[in-house]
Amino acid sequence: MNQHCILVGAPVDSGQSNPGCLMGPASYRVAGLAVTLADLGCTVDDRGDVAPPVPEAASSSNPAVHHLPETIAWVNALAAAAEAAMAAGFPIFLGGDHSLSLGSVAGVAAHASKQGRPLFVLWLDAHSDFHTPMTTKSGNLHGTPVAYIAGCSGFDAFPPFPDPVPVERICLFGIRSVDPDERAALRDHALTPVDMRELDERGFVAPLTGFLDQVRQANGLLHVSLDVDFLDPSIAPAVGTMVPGGATFREAHLVMEMLHESRLVSSLDLVELNPFLDERGRTARLMVDLTASLMGRKVFDRVNLGL
Repeated sequence: MNQHCILVGAPVDSGQSNPGCLMGPASYRVAGLAVTLADLGCTVDDRGDVAPPVPEAASSSNPAVHHLPETIAWVNALAAAAEAAMAAGFPIFLGGDHSLSLGSVAGVAAHASKQGRPLFVLWLDAHSDFHTPMTTKSGNLHGTPVAYIAGCSGFDAFPPFPDPVPVERICLFGIRSVDPDERAALRDHALTPVDMRELDERGFVAPLTGFLDQVRQANGLLHVSLDVDFLDPSIAPAVGTMVPGGATFREAHLVMEMLHESRLVSSLDLVELNPFLDERGRTARLMVDLTASLMGRKVFDRVNLGL
């Protein structure tokens, strides 16, 4: 891709209940992300880790919600960092739990709005993350970003999302764990995930190609949010929300290779890596390898003969 890649560390650990994601950014650096990108011809600007401001008081009528002030502080800090990075190159947000996307996508959306281009979101995840602070029973705010991005109600304590993304421009891909409240909300908002049942039946290529065609036709920007639990836990054990039946090694690389060939991706989240649950860094290395596939690493250059 020969991109100017901007690494933005987001050591967010407040959106869930399994400590460890705050070490994710360091693990990606140790796993050689910057060197890998440079070897692919990218220039790399590692801007270090974002430091949120001192949290201000905030509360929710849902007593289950925890770490709300800290999460809001992260949203504000990451939105500013994301908007600045979008203006300078291709940002890669190193997480951190998935609540970081409350901020990263907000900043990306603000940039897209200023550019007058529609934003599309590809959510590679086992979960739909379509709770709101009002519906979550666990109180874990890493389960709320997609609802926030889509402009759903229930986020009164949060800064208004800059330019909500219509559900037809959101693709939930690889989904296999949805709570009843989320299922009802998805149905009410006419957002149908591309779940693993559909991928088993149709394969990965057709659904992803269809979504990428929409992005291309609209001249849109495409934000990709890659959760470790999109992958099958047999190849990616370093995640606190382990769900069997995820993408295989080859399926995940196929997705990344297709995204590279589309030339449509403009920003990337790498989230939910918990190094304390890893096995000798294998998950961190796999996520780096998947990023390399997204940025153009290939086993062999394929030639399109128009056949």
